[in-house]
Amino acid sequence: MDAELQINNSVNPAARFVSWTPSQCRIRVTNPSGASSPTVNVIITAVSAAGGGAVGFRSGATGSFSNSVTLALPINGTSVLFFVAGRFGQPSVSNGDVKIEARTGVTLVGSVQVMVRIRKNANALTTGERDRFVSAFAQLNHQGRGRFQDFRDMHVSASLPQAHGAPGFLPWHRAYLLDLERELQAIDASVALPYWRFDQPAPNLFTRDFFGASDALGTVQFSNINPLQFWKTDGVQGINRRPLFNTATAPPSLRTETQTLALGTQYPAFRTMEGNPHGFAHTSFGGSIQDPATAPKDPLFFLLHCNVDRLWAKWQRQNGRFDPAQASSYDSNPANRPGHNLPDTMWPWNGVTGGTRPPTAPGGPMAASPCVSAPGPQPRVQDCLDYHGSVNGVSHMGFDYDDVPF
Repeated sequence: MDAELQINNSVNPAARFVSWTPSQCRIRVTNPSGASSPTVNVIITAVSAAGGGAVGFRSGATGSFSNSVTLALPINGTSVLFFVAGRFGQPSVSNGDVKIEARTGVTLVGSVQVMVRIRKNANALTTGERDRFVSAFAQLNHQGRGRFQDFRDMHVSASLPQAHGAPGFLPWHRAYLLDLERELQAIDASVALPYWRFDQPAPNLFTRDFFGASDALGTVQFSNINPLQFWKTDGVQGINRRPLFNTATAPPSLRTETQTLALGTQYPAFRTMEGNPHGFAHTSFGGSIQDPATAPKDPLFFLLHCNVDRLWAKWQRQNGRFDPAQASSYDSNPANRPGHNLPDTMWPWNGVTGGTRPPTAPGGPMAASPCVSAPGPQPRVQDCLDYHGSVNGVSHMGFDYDDVPF
């Protein structure tokens, strides 16, 4: 007998990625040879590579996860639903380092390799994780000729009212990071966007082998094996970043994570973090990252904002603020600019230009994912709140953080 395992309800190898959030999966008999009854019991378990990720299983949409699940499969090929989720605290380090196996007794009837793909602290990445990420980012830039140019053009002076200074600051940047991350994953599916936890030292990040070390003039220097040495934006080679702090330590004067999470239990109070720590993290450098209109010229921008998003995710988990229907989760107001209320579609993914929107809309719709359907090609503000499907499973956006449980 043979059985087919479908991860995220798909046979596509590009869909074989899970996170802390439960993923719908299916199994079906494809070859009933040897079966003697209309149904056969199959036990699903997982085997992890040394140092690799770990997953759990359950048969229904609710309940606890366990190391195995037993399912009765019809031999006529009808698929049976089950759920897989990464074990919190045990993410993968490489693609396919978890093997899901289906057995009848001791006989293996089907298997598939998956990855528990999680956004991690950049300072703690393995060498392999770091190098895969750097390579994918450099390919996205392609010496100034690649798809990255769209992401640089999404965050310029004309677009700042869409992204800053109003409640949509956090949802807009969540969508922005996700779009970029999906483009990176189209290059290397094992990549997840890491975060720069700027309230802690990150000496492993500011090295020539990773995001570069700045000279006295602020020119970022890379090792001769780091492909970011060819980074180019706006027709200019290189990155200008002048640290105003010792990069072996954390920048001074930033709110700590604890202080940020204590800003308040209501969204209007929490979003003041746009000033500190977010703004203070930007201005802890001279160079392009200091100015919102030029900040994305420096790839560090995206790791900085990944940490901003992680802080929002952690605040949401701490206070139960995933439901757009709850007023405490967001700050919709008739006085908000277009693009900052819950039902508003967000520029540039909506393609709307002119009037209160910028004159152009670079990049097109949100990049699709083979693993999840949310937030859709033209995300609304409200689509970016329930990012891991706490309120509605179909809202899962396909990412999780290493220190924020489901």
